[in-house]
Amino acid sequence: MTPPSQTEPARAGTSATARLADVDALRGFALFGILMVNIPFFASGYTLLDISDPARTAWHDHLASDVVQFVFESKFYLLFAFLFGYSFTLQINSAAARGLTFRPRFLRRLGALFLIGVANAVLLFYGDILVTYAVLGLLLFLVRGISPRRALWVAGIITGTIALLFLTVAVLVTVIDGASATATASEQARMLADGRAGTEAMRGGLGSVIGERLSSLGTSFPLILFFQGPLAFSAFLVGLAAGKRRVLAQPAGHERKLRLIQLIGFPVGLAGSLFYTFGGDDNLFAGAAHIVSAPFLTAAYAATLLRVFRTARGARLAEVLAGPGRMALTNYLSQSLLCVLIFTGIGLGLIGRVPYAAVLAIAVAVYSVQLVWSAWWMRRFRMGPVEWLLRAATHLERPAMRLRESPRRSPASV
Repeated sequence: MTPPSQTEPARAGTSATARLADVDALRGFALFGILMVNIPFFASGYTLLDISDPARTAWHDHLASDVVQFVFESKFYLLFAFLFGYSFTLQINSAAARGLTFRPRFLRRLGALFLIGVANAVLLFYGDILVTYAVLGLLLFLVRGISPRRALWVAGIITGTIALLFLTVAVLVTVIDGASATATASEQARMLADGRAGTEAMRGGLGSVIGERLSSLGTSFPLILFFQGPLAFSAFLVGLAAGKRRVLAQPAGHERKLRLIQLIGFPVGLAGSLFYTFGGDDNLFAGAAHIVSAPFLTAAYAATLLRVFRTARGARLAEVLAGPGRMALTNYLSQSLLCVLIFTGIGLGLIGRVPYAAVLAIAVAVYSVQLVWSAWWMRRFRMGPVEWLLRAATHLERPAMRLRESPRRSPASV
């Protein structure tokens, strides 16, 4: 553990736990990208099956879909995972600075995160990532002593292995079928039928929606286990390495490295996104290229924002983004809740009835509401309501909620 004297200094206006404004702002930015990727899964029963919704064939539907693929897909969950790994080092440093035992508190935190994720997956969104974070967090805890250089090497190996598996499958499919992995006519008909059934189920009541959520876990779980999970853990490791090097504590001291990340990340990342977006449906070669290139574009996004935050206008932008970032877990779950109320039969029942471009407009509106609400909340409270629950479970105490309220500690937390 890092001794108290080596913990990262808090920025002006932050708490003694060394919460960094840039970390919060990046997390707030990631929330927007995650919403843009997730909302199509609420708006159509066809999205999870990776097929086009027959009701969305207009040019603006295809344009909106291309924008999501090119700009957002597979980039922002990596940024979120990177920040999870970085914040892990802040938690270690904070515990050391306060003379607290880290392991039991972190394990309780992961247990609470796991339960919240299960509830989210069943009630709100089958694409929940919190359960994966809780499980992978155990692995991160076990390798917490890894050096930054080795962490980066392992992250690269994991990403390269997943890409190689994609590439191998692509070659085998090409050799065997002589073309691509495009589904047969009968498979397409079956998937279309499943998409219609899923859409109708989501237009039902609470029981119907939960039933569809549970049945969809069988489709989403392998994707998370074999694809998102390993790549998220590689981002954990990059965040761990960055935390140990205190990259976000003094971004001005890493100006040359940030510019280098931009110079490399944008060309590589944008080229991969271009191939992925316009390389054709079911193109596994494009998928393999995207796995390799997406981390570059994610890093370029983050480096650009960190440089922008150093300017006068950028500092104001960081302040706005930090609001939702400081209560990211609450906002992540509330995004799903609002989407359920908008698109399923529990609420307005708009699933399958809104053009793709309008779906993205709804995402912008939801995030705008979160920006305003988060700013209002954080002027009055220390943390979001779900963060309060998570902290209570972590420290076995009743945390102070209002800004002038003192915490009530249990005997176990003293």
